[in-house]
Amino acid sequence: MVKLSYRGYRFPAAVIRHAIWLYLRFTLSYRDVEELLAERGLDVSYETVRRWVLKFGPAIARELRRSRPAPDSRWHLDEMVVRIAGERMYLWRAVDHEGEILDMLVQRCRNKAAALRLMRKLLREQGFAPKMLVTDKLPSYGAAFRQLGLHCPHQQGLRANNRAENSHQVVRRRERKMQRFKSAGSAQLFLSMHAAVHNTFDLQRHLVSRSTLCRFRAEAAAQWQVAVEA
Repeated sequence: MVKLSYRGYRFPAAVIRHAIWLYLRFTLSYRDVEELLAERGLDVSYETVRRWVLKFGPAIARELRRSRPAPDSRWHLDEMVVRIAGERMYLWRAVDHEGEILDMLVQRCRNKAAALRLMRKLLREQGFAPKMLVTDKLPSYGAAFRQLGLHCPHQQGLRANNRAENSHQVVRRRERKMQRFKSAGSAQLFLSMHAAVHNTFDLQRHLVSRSTLCRFRAEAAAQWQVAVEA
């Protein structure tokens, strides 16, 4: 693990970490974070917050992903349309059966080649093949799975894939707040950071008791503190 260095910055490390946490954890713009910090007596420009997120966010996300337990072996795959700089593109997403975001990939096409890129990336980063794949009825998935030699059960159907469909909602909220993504590269970078933070703090509070929720919150906060440690 590579420790982050906050040396040379005008603001203390605690302020930088808190600003990054606010932006990635909640549906806020850079200007919203600037206003929240100003209310606490901190005169920080939204442009400064943006630079902090771009500088430290990827490393924090890598550390958060490293500390996560192994995902479920049942994977749900889906794709959704996103408008980037006026161009129609597709956000391919994979989540496990518990709703953990495994990976996402912004691509121009919705075909077999795009499905292959997503699956190869998933298999390389996860290190194991799934025991079940759940998708919609797009034929590209089946063609990609056959080419990769995946023989696990493949379940298709709109309702069967609600797990992945619901996972798109958090991206839609951020997309509206950001007034759409400005480029494919910036969208991929932000969504990668956002997914790691979302996985850490998405506690499924409607499924657990209050005491369990408090324990999960403490564990998530501890993971964040380790990831941002200087």
